[in-house]
Amino acid sequence: MGKNPLGKNLLTERLLRSWVRCPRKAWLDLHGDSKQRLWTAHRALQLDHQQNSFTAFIKVKPGKGITACEQGSSAVIGIRLKGISHNGFKLESHPSLLQKVPGESCWGNFGYRPVIARQGKRLTKEHKLALALEGLLLGHVQGSLVREGLAVSKTKNGVELETISFTKKLEKQLKESLCKLTSDLIKETPPPITADRRKCSICSWRGICNSEASLNGHLSEVSGIGARRSELLHDLGIRNISELAAYKPTDLARKLESFGEQHVEIAQKIIFQAKVQARNLPERFDKNKVFPEINGQEKLLIYDIESDPDYGENFLHGFMYLERSSSGAWDLDSAKYQPLLVLEECKESNSWSILKSHLSSYPNIKILHYGETEPLTVIRLAKKADITDLELKNLKNCFIDIHDRLRKHWRLPLNNYSLKSVAGWIGFNWSQNGSEGAKALLCWRQWKREKLFNYKTSSKPLEWIQKYNKEDCLATWAVTEWLLRQDE
Repeated sequence: MGKNPLGKNLLTERLLRSWVRCPRKAWLDLHGDSKQRLWTAHRALQLDHQQNSFTAFIKVKPGKGITACEQGSSAVIGIRLKGISHNGFKLESHPSLLQKVPGESCWGNFGYRPVIARQGKRLTKEHKLALALEGLLLGHVQGSLVREGLAVSKTKNGVELETISFTKKLEKQLKESLCKLTSDLIKETPPPITADRRKCSICSWRGICNSEASLNGHLSEVSGIGARRSELLHDLGIRNISELAAYKPTDLARKLESFGEQHVEIAQKIIFQAKVQARNLPERFDKNKVFPEINGQEKLLIYDIESDPDYGENFLHGFMYLERSSSGAWDLDSAKYQPLLVLEECKESNSWSILKSHLSSYPNIKILHYGETEPLTVIRLAKKADITDLELKNLKNCFIDIHDRLRKHWRLPLNNYSLKSVAGWIGFNWSQNGSEGAKALLCWRQWKREKLFNYKTSSKPLEWIQKYNKEDCLATWAVTEWLLRQDE
């Protein structure tokens, strides 16, 4: 894993951002074996959002490097900032964008401030500390204090701007964070796996951490245990899945009572889930039929949406039509898949018209989906179209949430109940590399950009999205079919 802890004794803005997300990630970024990194679309989506936000913000071709600063370019990219040491380590940053502002610097009666692209609805500690480090190094290079930075974000409502003042408090936070970062990076072994595993799915080191967490029975592997609950369990002396599985629900509920009713209510659930994972065997706790309403059906629809959360855009509605064969079995080989592409310029009222027209071809048919996204989307569009209460009631009754039914009847030896995890456990495989919603979103944005700038658009991104969406529908059916077989 590398003998010299800090290699060239270099601390970068990228290492700092990694550390804010997860100290273990920063350590692995520096010391880890790059061959063990897994591809993730998250970084590509960040860069795509950054490019879109900056293009909409500056609207001019930026200058490049230190020469552009000397010439007073209104926007500058491709510059390397360095020259300051911290505890014996050199600091370095490569700001994505600098914006010219009034003031004084070694280049004249103007200066620059760093600009970052904000992904998400609000500024995070990661954004603020990264800007503060860039401001610190920029001030050293231009010979004058940088007092603020700027965060930009292109949304469906336009370009949002937010100024971040480099206060004494923020400077103190930066200094403390750099001290903690260096302390973590010089260690011979990586920091422990984080208890908050929500972001692990988009991390390139997830393979290493998931394997270690599974091997050691890490509490974060239990569905329903996050960072706070993991901390509480550790305080009670419960260190791993085996110890949790051996606990009595009434004893745990009593000990968690002082920390809040929500912890008491979930005590039994997390113990039973830990037991299932410790045994590596599924457990059925509700013997009633999972899908009593499907028994009399001859036809079904499977429904899956692909969306862009940054723009509140549902760009693909995928439907798979399934019916029984003459023998009475569900005929998957003859299933028909139909993708409905909703272009950005299509208004929501038109989206509802498209969906209503499609669904009217299958009156009173049951619609299978995995999770809440699909019915919430359709019902929201229907309400805006001002449909009658009776129509709305009939529409709601069509939907069957496979995820919800699964959780009400079964515990599986899995650390989460996402479609990817459950279908994968059953034995379903996605055929395309990087099959995940983020990759579909990346393909969609690529296709949109080519269309926007009148480039010769390739059909490959849309083909990838549609195949991925179709396989999500097939995965939904794989889980449904498994549940039906257990009922039989």
